[in-house]
Amino acid sequence: MRKLILSAASVALLALIGPAAAQSPIVIKFSHVVAPNTPKGLAADKFKELAEKYTDGKVKVEVYPNSQLYKDKEELDALQLGAVQMLAPSISKFGPAGVKEFEVFDLPYILPDIAALRKVTNGPVGAKLFKLLDAKGITGLAYWDNGFKIMSANKKLIEPADYKGLKFRIQSSKVLDAQFRSLGAIPQVMAFSEVYQALQTGVVDGQENTPSNMYTQKMHEVQKYTTVTNHGYIGYAVIVNKKFWDGIPADTRAQLDKAMAEATEFGNNQSQKENEDALQEMKKSGKTEIIMLTPEQNAAMRKAMAPVYDDVGGRVGKALIAEFLKESGGGPTN
Repeated sequence: MRKLILSAASVALLALIGPAAAQSPIVIKFSHVVAPNTPKGLAADKFKELAEKYTDGKVKVEVYPNSQLYKDKEELDALQLGAVQMLAPSISKFGPAGVKEFEVFDLPYILPDIAALRKVTNGPVGAKLFKLLDAKGITGLAYWDNGFKIMSANKKLIEPADYKGLKFRIQSSKVLDAQFRSLGAIPQVMAFSEVYQALQTGVVDGQENTPSNMYTQKMHEVQKYTTVTNHGYIGYAVIVNKKFWDGIPADTRAQLDKAMAEATEFGNNQSQKENEDALQEMKKSGKTEIIMLTPEQNAAMRKAMAPVYDDVGGRVGKALIAEFLKESGGGPTN
């Protein structure tokens, strides 16, 4: 597969050199792995529309949704080799790729609300994390939301003891592994596309996800109970090949930055609305019981997950965690 990517990168190199020397449009291949009608897919299309508008056609953005070019596990390689120029992978992908500091986003209760999230992603902490990607030949442009996570299972999840012994699907993350172990649950790494069937057949007992992910994948139809914990965050990072980005003329890059800022606001607003709508639709379906925790029950969950911060502090970086907490005002004790 790497040879195929390398071959595609060789072709792409001509496009990389071209913009500086010719009048032909600068082509940005934007690859992502989800459907066009998702918040990420809509934001990618909005970026295409605005980028082409603001640059007066100097830039052409080709959006490839649904893993048309590269699958989840291949796309970072493709970007670094120059076979594609832009991606919007899940933030959780950066830990396994060697930039483990991004796993700070996986810490439970570190982001109390949208306002705190924006303060982090639009501020110095978000910029500092993006700077770590430079060494990988990647430039970070924006943070796009999927949303805040809720819990589901076929038993009521009200207090920490309810999680004991249950098998929970997780994304590949040492922090998420530690999170469920702190509750006495058994974490199992599994691809997103496999979750519905695993829940339906009992391979796993429960999962954590955003309401929109749950609803669109029909997970609520095979989970009797859903608890609104809002304990964690799922997001994406829009990234570009650094060499390609640095080679774009400064004035054109400024126009693309403007397009990205507006597409980001559009996509994040879309994400918030879809999560709110999805929760209401799941409730109306009657197929899963929506549980809202009391302040006391919420505090008990926070207390149970607090040890995760010490467990993964050495991996993620204690100074970074402290900086993140100061910015967000979150954490298990706040």
